[in-house]
Amino acid sequence: MKSPTLTLNNGIQIPALGLGVYQSGPEETIDVVTTAITNGYRLIDTAAAYGNERQVGQGIAKSGIDRSELFVITKLWLSDYGYDQALHAFDRSMGKLGLDTLDMYLLHWPMPTEFESTIDAWKAAQKLLEEGRVRAIGVCNFTPAHLDTLIEHTGIVPALNQVELHPLFVQKALTEAHEKHGITTQAWSPIGGVQRYSVKEGRPSQDPLQHPVITELADKYAKTAAQIVLRWHIEHGFSAIPKSVRAQRITENIDIFDFALTLDEVQAIDALDSGARGGPDPELVDTTLYNFKIKD
Repeated sequence: MKSPTLTLNNGIQIPALGLGVYQSGPEETIDVVTTAITNGYRLIDTAAAYGNERQVGQGIAKSGIDRSELFVITKLWLSDYGYDQALHAFDRSMGKLGLDTLDMYLLHWPMPTEFESTIDAWKAAQKLLEEGRVRAIGVCNFTPAHLDTLIEHTGIVPALNQVELHPLFVQKALTEAHEKHGITTQAWSPIGGVQRYSVKEGRPSQDPLQHPVITELADKYAKTAAQIVLRWHIEHGFSAIPKSVRAQRITENIDIFDFALTLDEVQAIDALDSGARGGPDPELVDTTLYNFKIKD
């Protein structure tokens, strides 16, 4: 089973569903990637900060799949923002991945306290795009205001914004901004893991997979709760990159293209929105909060 594709604003096709490898240890990432590809995944998302780009590349090579069939994403880390630094970091990532061209390069955070370096990094990404070294460029965790500022200063509209998005954090204002600019929405923590496993500011952890709205739909369609949530993303036209290191879960996560949710069901899941972010606040992320650097 393979994922359908979405069309980016530069005409490039991206699979709607992919594999995320955040917090996948280097020792397990090779097998995770090959398992995913064997089960029909064609989108693999990694980042310099994840520390497993090399293993992602090895997993791709081990799979034996033709490179043209895959869509590979990696991300520029904060310590490498700036024009020349970004170009060097891209070369480093490509060396680790073992690839000649990248399908998408993303800025990992907006870093509003150092936005000039963010803009310079974005201009470097545009140079890589113009040179054909990357097929599309985008950002992660940008708010509508960050997007407006970036576009105003550079005239370059991101193809995609990868953000925290799940039934407990729907981000309606952000997805409306994406529609206005023609930016594709991609969800990290799409099943709500960031809310399921963490307790923040005194709030108990919440698990959308235990909510009756989700579990009743799972019973109705003979699917898992996670499959219902992932299908919800597809109904919205989002891309989603669920992470798992378990072969059974990897197989289940892509098995969502043989049913559809009704509009009323999608809206019922939308209504679970708590407005509470589980991950870091993009306004607060900078090189002081995360002060590690990527090694060559």
